[in-house]
Amino acid sequence: MSRPATIRLFRYLSLLGILTLGAVLLWPAREAPAVAGAAPVRSPSGERKHVLRITAGQNYLPGSVPQGIGQPLQGLTRVVADFEARFPDTKVEVIAVPQEREFLVTQLSGGSAPDIVAVNVEDVWVDVQKEWYVPLDRYLEAPNPFVVAQGDPAAPGTRQWWDMFRYQAITRGKAAPDGGNYCVSLDMVETGIFYNRTFFVQHGLRPPDTWGEFLTLLRRVQELGKVPLLANVDSLSDWGTDLLFDQLYYDLLPGIDVKLDDPVRAAYLQGYLDSDELSFLHRKGFFTRRDPRYVELWRRLGELRPFLTKDVNALDLTREFVTQQAVMIWNGSWMVYRLHADRQLGFEWGVFYLPPLTPADSVYARGVPMCVIGGVGSQLEVTSSAVSDTDPALPFAERIARSERLQRVVSLLQFICLPENTARIVNEYPAFIPNIVGVPVHPDLQPFVEILKRRYTTTKWVFSFDLRFTDILKRTLHLYLTGDIGLEEFLHWQEANVTTATANFLQRKTIDLTPLERAWVRLAPVRAGYRDLPPEVQP
Repeated sequence: MSRPATIRLFRYLSLLGILTLGAVLLWPAREAPAVAGAAPVRSPSGERKHVLRITAGQNYLPGSVPQGIGQPLQGLTRVVADFEARFPDTKVEVIAVPQEREFLVTQLSGGSAPDIVAVNVEDVWVDVQKEWYVPLDRYLEAPNPFVVAQGDPAAPGTRQWWDMFRYQAITRGKAAPDGGNYCVSLDMVETGIFYNRTFFVQHGLRPPDTWGEFLTLLRRVQELGKVPLLANVDSLSDWGTDLLFDQLYYDLLPGIDVKLDDPVRAAYLQGYLDSDELSFLHRKGFFTRRDPRYVELWRRLGELRPFLTKDVNALDLTREFVTQQAVMIWNGSWMVYRLHADRQLGFEWGVFYLPPLTPADSVYARGVPMCVIGGVGSQLEVTSSAVSDTDPALPFAERIARSERLQRVVSLLQFICLPENTARIVNEYPAFIPNIVGVPVHPDLQPFVEILKRRYTTTKWVFSFDLRFTDILKRTLHLYLTGDIGLEEFLHWQEANVTTATANFLQRKTIDLTPLERAWVRLAPVRAGYRDLPPEVQP
């Protein structure tokens, strides 16, 4: 075929494609059939009265292929389709947005955020005063109407929506410092050390019981010519920091926890140090180079340095583990899916949790089990976009009370929480533990179910302040773990980082530290028996 003829054919086919696409887009939408037992809400004009936008995070994004294995996800798509069938006047758009906090803050500031977002609730806590998020207590404390409609008076959710959640303490413990609940916790996630069980058996190795045994195990694997442990700087700055912090400061909590939580929150958090408490304690000399426990935290984390892969900045280290170049990898429960789906994996694997520091490892340790560092996985929050059908000049509480759109957004979350719907979303691939009663747990996730029975961490540093704090922590920790700076230089940077972050936090939130100071004075007799407190601290 000649070149001019080819061009003409190409143009003809392009025009035909455009006309076909236009016809499809302009074709009248077919109304979805009503679901049996439902009472559909119909729009007289047939138009969609509500267009809701939800981002459920990367874990459940329709059309995505988790870790490049298996079929594209469709669970959330099917649940949304059933919801739209019940409410023909509503269209739900499932969208993907960047996970970076900068993007979300920009969206929230401009009032253009999705109605439902997936973000760590600790990030929500620092912004609740901006009225970006809708507290959900009034809905959680009321019956779930979809459960009530099913007619079983004993079903969880008939009395309160709260009752549908399997991990009650963890779920309710996600209340913000202001006492409000801002997230629906659809599933649970936890970390663990995945290990090559076949290699362990071949060489007479076993999971360690103490930090000292862990270091001995790492040395032995290194002697056998393998990379002992895969862990990137994100994991170490987040999970590693908080686990070791909890181990070293656990004994001090009765004397330094200067803000008692409400009973519901305290039942799970058990002395959690919020951002204002960390800021207050830093002013008392904690988390500095003169705080022996803070120095010990980074010294112990640095003990892992010789056994890590060289590229601690890599986001995905899975390949080295599945190809048996490395024997252990510190990862989240989502790793289960990768291993479970790999039909060519040449070894058996297992999971153990990071072992505790004992008095033999550190004078500041007591050998208490390592705490939970994961907990809630997919945390779904309702943003102020959900009340966009109300007058922005009204007080936020009144907008919440008046908004018809918000009611429909909450209904979507309530519908997702039905066991059959959560099962379609969460169990589409084994990576997370369902948090809804009646949804089965994949057998390979059972080790993480046991880990979740532990008490929660003392704090979560990377979520306590701003993005600048977290970025500096990761950058300097990377330099420290790769040997580019020593411990003393790292501590210099990190102390300055904490000082700046706490000052910015107190100024931004206008925190009144007077109640914390009164509690500090009241707890002086408790601290009188403590050893090696920072020099600035007066018992």
